Amino acid sequence: MTKNGIERRALFGMGAGLAALNLAGTCEATAAAAEPMKFKLGTITYNVAKDWDLPTLIHHTKAAGLEGVELRTTHKHGVEISLADAQRKDIRQRFNDAGLTLWGLGTTCEFQSTDAAKVTQNIEECKRWCELAKAVGAHGVKVRPNGLPAGANLPATLDQIGKSLAECAKAARDNGVEIWLEVHGPITMNPPNIRTILDICAAPNTVGACWNSNASDVVNGSVKQNFDLLARDIKSCHINNLWDTTYPYRELFGLFHKSGYQGYTLCEVGTAVPPEAGIAFLQCYKGLWLELNRA
Repeated sequence: MTKNGIERRALFGMGAGLAALNLAGTCEATAAAAEPMKFKLGTITYNVAKDWDLPTLIHHTKAAGLEGVELRTTHKHGVEISLADAQRKDIRQRFNDAGLTLWGLGTTCEFQSTDAAKVTQNIEECKRWCELAKAVGAHGVKVRPNGLPAGANLPATLDQIGKSLAECAKAARDNGVEIWLEVHGPITMNPPNIRTILDICAAPNTVGACWNSNASDVVNGSVKQNFDLLARDIKSCHINNLWDTTYPYRELFGLFHKSGYQGYTLCEVGTAVPPEAGIAFLQCYKGLWLELNRA
């Protein structure tokens, strides 16, 4: 697909959402009219900004009026655990100079494997990400469960993930950062299973949940039942297609306000947006976010 084709697809849903919410005026006018929020809007690089280098990412995020970023591993920004000390200092300085929050580092560390060596490898990698987070000034490290392995016992797997997280929590505490368990993966993403993992980990000051805005959160049109299971431990949040009216984002944001959440809600849209369309995309996304935050 051409870049123009990607741009049209990425912006089409945004335009439909603006119409569905009956927004008046431009995205910028909508943004200017809203009151400040307790929690903030940022973006992750998966997938909307996966092809933006670090200077472009910082510039576009700032220009669009977003406040923070979660950097997903393997993307063009190049922030990885292989970086030398000087490179880590440079990244920290770039975010400081821009006045942007480097909210988190999005890893693919996961702990559900039936291969003990793989689990150990992921635990050790997570520790390295905690060290990188400290060095670059990130607040946290995102990890994930990624489904139930074929033939695996669910309670035993949840126990294994929880105990693995408890080991990672020690490294997070040593480096002054948090670990966020993404509500992710077939079966493992069910909020009761995430609740079980966090209870087994038993490190609420260090390890929490990253709400992921999954369709399976919704029960009879509401996310409250599942949100309430995790609310006390939600430390970060991914939000998706805000123009998708099948997910009750207005209710979700109201629940965040009531819970006193003061972290980030992070744009995670599945379509990659070319750099030349990035500022407009993020500005319109912010307009939708602000509108959905209205009581």
